[in-house]
Amino acid sequence: MARKARRRISYVLPLANSSGGHRLGVNGLAIDVTKSILYSAGRDGLICAWDLNLDLKSSSFRARNSFAAPEPGVNAKPSASSNFRNQVQAHTHWVNDIILTQSNSALVSASSDITVKVWRPDSEDSQIPTTIGHHSDYVKCLASPGVHSDWVASGGLDHKIKIWDLNGCGEKLHIDIGEHESSAKGSVYALSVRGPIMASGGPESIVRLWDPKSGKRITNFVGHTDNIRDILINEHGDTVMTASSDQTVKVWSITAGRCMHTLTMHNDSVWSLFSEHPQLSVFYSSDRAGVVAKTDFRHHSDIDESLSIAIAQEHDGVNKVVVAGEYFWTATSSSSINRWKDVDTNNQVQAPESYVRRGPSIGSLSTSPAVPWPLDAGETTTQDRPKIPLNCVLRVSNNAIFAGQKFRDPESSTIYSGVGARKLSEAVGDQGLGIVIPYHRLPQDTIEGQNGLIKHVMLNDRRRVLTLDTAGEVTMWDLLKCVPIRSFGKRHLEDVTPEVNTIESVANWCVVDTRTGQLACVLEENYCFDAEAYADKLEIEGDADFRDDQRINLGKWVLRYLFDGLIGEELHRDNEYRMSLVNSRRPKSLIRENAPPLIQLPTLLSEQHMVNSNDDTKLTLRAINGNPNPAATPSLSIGIATPHLGTTNHASYVQNHLPTMTEEGTTLEKRPSHQSQPRASTETPADYFSNFSQNLLDDHVKLPATPGEGPLEAAPQSPADVDKEEKTKEIASLFGKKFRMNFPKKLGRSSAEAKPLVIDEKPEGSDKSEGKEEKVVEDNFFGVLQKIRNDYEEQTPAHTNQIMPAGVCPSLSNETPLLQPPPSTTVIIQEDRPDSGGVADLYRGTVGSIGQDADLIERTGPMWLGELLLRNQIPFKETSKVSFVLLPYQDQLPSIASPDGNSRLNANRMLRAKKILAYVAERIEPQAEEEDPNALKAEEYLELYCHNQLVPPTTTLGTLRAHVWKNGGDVILYYKSNGRRPSLQDRMFIDTREESPAVNGSLGAPI
Repeated sequence: MARKARRRISYVLPLANSSGGHRLGVNGLAIDVTKSILYSAGRDGLICAWDLNLDLKSSSFRARNSFAAPEPGVNAKPSASSNFRNQVQAHTHWVNDIILTQSNSALVSASSDITVKVWRPDSEDSQIPTTIGHHSDYVKCLASPGVHSDWVASGGLDHKIKIWDLNGCGEKLHIDIGEHESSAKGSVYALSVRGPIMASGGPESIVRLWDPKSGKRITNFVGHTDNIRDILINEHGDTVMTASSDQTVKVWSITAGRCMHTLTMHNDSVWSLFSEHPQLSVFYSSDRAGVVAKTDFRHHSDIDESLSIAIAQEHDGVNKVVVAGEYFWTATSSSSINRWKDVDTNNQVQAPESYVRRGPSIGSLSTSPAVPWPLDAGETTTQDRPKIPLNCVLRVSNNAIFAGQKFRDPESSTIYSGVGARKLSEAVGDQGLGIVIPYHRLPQDTIEGQNGLIKHVMLNDRRRVLTLDTAGEVTMWDLLKCVPIRSFGKRHLEDVTPEVNTIESVANWCVVDTRTGQLACVLEENYCFDAEAYADKLEIEGDADFRDDQRINLGKWVLRYLFDGLIGEELHRDNEYRMSLVNSRRPKSLIRENAPPLIQLPTLLSEQHMVNSNDDTKLTLRAINGNPNPAATPSLSIGIATPHLGTTNHASYVQNHLPTMTEEGTTLEKRPSHQSQPRASTETPADYFSNFSQNLLDDHVKLPATPGEGPLEAAPQSPADVDKEEKTKEIASLFGKKFRMNFPKKLGRSSAEAKPLVIDEKPEGSDKSEGKEEKVVEDNFFGVLQKIRNDYEEQTPAHTNQIMPAGVCPSLSNETPLLQPPPSTTVIIQEDRPDSGGVADLYRGTVGSIGQDADLIERTGPMWLGELLLRNQIPFKETSKVSFVLLPYQDQLPSIASPDGNSRLNANRMLRAKKILAYVAERIEPQAEEEDPNALKAEEYLELYCHNQLVPPTTTLGTLRAHVWKNGGDVILYYKSNGRRPSLQDRMFIDTREESPAVNGSLGAPI
């Protein structure tokens, strides 16, 4: 059975003072020559557009002299700078390639987020790229048969080539390379299409030719020894040029079916090729060392005699090179893009010094002149042109004696013969080329990029993150407020981390990454609600009133305010919907003209919603906006113990969950022994806080008992409890199930009590008519709205002439204090697709605009997000607990062990040490009849030790285990008095004489 697709929430923290431009390296370039626009795509997932302010319509040199002035009347600006036009965050991972198609109106991009998208910059919704297809792994390359084509091909690491229709028809054809050959290296790194030929290459070092219409393989070319990185096909479709990591460029003849030439002008992996020449006679190549070469063999019958020049040198490997007009642009691992002036290969190469000193040979000379280069307007001789320095020339191939064209001088051109005759190639061969110096050492213009994040460290509090950017700056970020909070300048990340890290252990609630140059946090349903933090440890804005030791769920907190605009919009829609229900049910004959709007009378608060603000020692029941849940994560409240039953569903758990006490104690459960042993399933937990909180509850209100709850001591049963037990036995009878509605009222069940039993009986095949038929709702955010509106319809008969209570009940400020994330914070809804092996974006917006996208979020948001935002409910999950043994230090105080000598307990990992000390004080000291407001707290006269280290009162059990105990098994804790309470010392001698022998015998001597 296929795994269900899961949806998750991601949010991206905006960079401070970030203007337009790339944050990380650039992988792809494309130029719209007509509009003089450069498109770039990079590792930050961005696609940027730049106005070049150049005339690029000419595909060849207007003036052959590279240093000549432009033609009169041509508005060329060689020194003009490029300007930022616009950008779009198209992907959530690296963009590996881009290509212009459909007459330059559509820009197609391929990304490592496994998607292929099309962006139409000139359309009305230019900020929303459209996904046209998916691969099941990184998409590495794109190809199109021409700029006017309406389809594009993509290749990826999933060993597939897919052809996509750009008019909305989706996938037209896909080629599975693994079907044709049994190979584990079928990934596609290079792709090219021209006419009826499509060529692909990858780490197998094989060039494969395909028919793009049928998907059938035509032939293979074998000859490279490493990964094939780029491919070109000539206009006639009979020649293929490939670049490989084996440092070679090969020219293949499709007609001959073999390699015709191997070019070795590079000394490192060749990464990119570019050519606008129909026969590829002039092409540009770049390598990992940063060298950009231009090779020209238009005037040579033998390619080994062609000219190859190193025209530029970058500081990093050149991922992409594109040419337009008299300029070319390079993309590297830097966020900046450089523009260079092209070099005219028609110019002559400087003669070597040895040839200049010797001059023409004395031997016989041939009078047949060489073919001269064509002259430009205003030129009388080729000597007027600047010559290409000899140290810029590269050796084209291993077969070339001289790396460059033969020296030709129209005025004294001869072919030397006889004993003393010498060719220039032989003279240069004797001299040697020496070190190659690129023609251009500096670019003509640079499109500056931004500084992006490249490394991060999550601190122990799980709320702060340290990041390192491309400029070497270290910054600290707050994941809750979504802002940078401190800068450390240019330092090593490893040096800053120990200075700001804290000794804490907080559950992981988000996944952080910086792969797009920004700090992104991913929240998934199964772990985003695991982490809590104490309110007194948080820097909370406002005057929110918190209980003692109240905890705040971090995932719930941040999601509440990321979608604050959506909540406001849904509240408005919900109010309108309830008003429409009332108006539709009201008799029209009773409605008079110009009647005043509906007036809602105030209702008296029930006893359960009254808050006693004057007496803090008593239980305070808080109404959570119509939700019986307390202001704490379900199963993590440190109030009344509620052992979870495996058969209890989430709905019944939420309904019966008891409110949190002001005391906020956490369950401490007795364990069978002080050693690490599995607890029997029938064991009744010994819970101090359950007994204490039950006494408080008796003074206020009787709350429904939670299934599975059992106090330490047997309490007298009330008549209602006895009646309930008899009813339970009755339901166990088949006769009672079928006919219980005919029993007298004292033996029957109320509708509220019978409701959960009806749900439990359904699997047993009971009468379905006894329960309500549940309506089918969508499995998304809108499904929660459907549930709420279904409840409204059921309540409508009881609220004919008045508006019914709101069903949209977001969390209040006492459990999610105010947060104000920047409006530019990006919010993304993604879907994990098991069939494709990746994650697809369903929605992308910002905090500032999220309220306007309510309709889209209702369709794409997960249901658990709707339950959280609209009903203040989070998915149920078992509480993470820590087992520990509590012993008196050196038997100086009485033991808290049970009569059988067991002092093994367990509690929530977030339980603080001062609560453990309060538990000890409750056990070893008699309780005063009246509470003394000036009495010392337990943490003021008792101390807790672990591994002979004094434990601060605010340390949690999770922190103790992770940073102090650092071992497996139960954590062993010792308590002792600090002498501030003499009465405790006086009692010690009496208690130890009575209890210590049995305790020592069962627990052993302290460490």
